[in-house]
This record gives sequence, structure tokens and C-alpha cells, in this order.
Amino acid sequence: MMRGIRGATTVEVNESGIILEETTRLFQEILSRNNIEPESISHVLVSATKDLDTAFPAKALRSLPGCTHVPVMCMQEIDVPGALEKCIRIMMVAETTAKQQDVQHVFLNEAIKLRPDLVQGE
Repeated sequence: MMRGIRGATTVEVNESGIILEETTRLFQEILSRNNIEPESISHVLVSATKDLDTAFPAKALRSLPGCTHVPVMCMQEIDVPGALEKCIRIMMVAETTAKQQDVQHVFLNEAIKLRPDLVQGE
């Protein structure tokens, strides 16, 4: 079954290395918590808020082992007044045997505020 798996994180500063590092951490946490191998991933959408413009967060995923051929797209998040700043979001679609309610969505740093109902022991 194909499932959508969400994740989000924030960074403190708009620096390329930090953006790439935190995106990698979020992606790897999603894979780990959901027992997903790169071969099972259909595609990954990555968005960043307007205030993050020193790196394409999706670039971090392309260099990870097994992810070279995973389709990844990066885009800008809708700029809504009062929205969480310096935020990176991931929507991964992957094949898994997990039931919908057993999928573990991952929210790190300040992004836990986005969906506190889905935060599991961060």
C-alpha cells in the first residue's frame, strides 16, 4: 500500500549547511521510524518557507545512500502571515505495510507546534 508520510522541522538560521543537515536528519528520522527503504519511496516533496533561501533542502536527499534515483522536488511553502518561520516540510509517498493510523509522522524542533496531535515522543 502506498502511504503519505509527513515531516517537518525548523532551523534557527538561514545557512545552507544547517538547512541541508536538518533536512537530512528529518528525512532519515522518517525512514527509520517507518522502516522505509529508499527503494520503497515513490517520490518526495520538500517545501521551505520564504525565509530559507540559501539552499534547496531537497538537495540533501539526493546524496544519501540509495536515494540517487528517488524523485525529489523542492518548492516554496505558501507565505501565510503568522505561519511558522524557517520551516522545512517533507511529504514522502512510499510503499509500506503499515496501516494509516500506524504511520509515524515526524515533527522536530519548533515544527512540533504544527501537529501536536501527531507528535510521538519527540
